[in-house]
Parts: sequence; C-alpha cells; structure tokens
Amino acid sequence: MKKTALGAAGLLMLCAVASCSDNAKTTTTPEAPAATTATAGESFASSTNIRYIDLDTIMEYYHLAKDVQEFTIRTYSDLEQAQRTEANKIQKFGQSIEDKARSNGYLTEASYNADVQKLNKMQADAQNALAAMERKAQQDLGTQNQTLNDSIQSFINDYNKGKHYDAILFRAAGVYFNPALDITKEVIEGLNSRYNIVK
Repeated sequence: MKKTALGAAGLLMLCAVASCSDNAKTTTTPEAPAATTATAGESFASSTNIRYIDLDTIMEYYHLAKDVQEFTIRTYSDLEQAQRTEANKIQKFGQSIEDKARSNGYLTEASYNADVQKLNKMQADAQNALAAMERKAQQDLGTQNQTLNDSIQSFINDYNKGKHYDAILFRAAGVYFNPALDITKEVIEGLNSRYNIVK
C-alpha cells in the first residue's frame, strides 16, 4: 500500500515536472540573431549625414533678423512714447481740475462735473487707443517674425537640395556636435546674399 502511494506520488511529480518543462519550452523566446560586426549605432552613424546651425549667430548676423530686431525695438519705443504722452495729457488735465477746484474756480457744480467727465473720457479714450496700438504692434511683430522664420526655412530647404543632408539641426537641440558639422557661416552668407537681392 505504501509502495503504491509512493509510486503514485512519484508518477504525479514526474508528470508535473514534464508539464513544466513543456510549458517552459513553449514560452521561451526565440534566440536572438547572432551579433554582427557593426552595432546599430555604428550603422546609423555611418549612413547618416547631419549638419547643424547656430540660431543665435544667425539672428546676430542675418540682415533680415537685424531688421526685425530694429523694428521690434522701434515698435516698443513708439508704444512707450504714446503711453507717456497720453499719461502726461491726462495728468496735466487732472491737475488743472484740482487747482481750479482748490482756488474756487468752478462757479457751478455742473461745470466741475463736466470737467471730471471729460477727464474720465480722456482716460477711456487713451486706454482704447493704446490697446488698439498694442494689438496692431503685436500683429506687425508676429508678421515680421513669421517672415523671418519662413525666410530661414525656405533658404534651408533650397540650400539642402544641393547638399542632400539627412538632417540640419539647431545647435540648441543637442548637447554636443562636432564643430566640423557647423554650417552656420555658410547659411548666413547664403541668407544675406538672397536677402540683399530681394531688398
């Protein structure tokens, strides 16, 4: 009896081991292919032709970029000047109301109220005019910047038709680039040459 129980237990264990080994066979992943002499990275590096440009340098030396920067400075300067002019006018009129009220220059309350209403209207008109100026300035700056971006992108596309690079990156997009891959100077010369012709 004991022999039979032991034999049955042994048979069950043998079946369980066989079952596990069958499962292991079916769930194992296929073997990876044998390693080749070149790694994936080496293969990528040897077949990829990349260059980079430094956008800060382009913005400093590209004539259109300098024109856009000057336009931006001029636009903000005009806005600030308009704000100062309106503020001075309003402050001056407000001061005249105070001075007139202090010296009993208003003969009636109605004339005082009329000047106060005029002051309020001046403030509202100035706010509206300055807001309109600011909106127009933002639109103009947006147009100028879009023109600049389109000009650089268009030139890069045309430039690369003759070079056939796989990628042209911005310097800021990477941590390190071999300086031999820098085409910034060449791109600036091309951009300026084309801009001078258009201008």
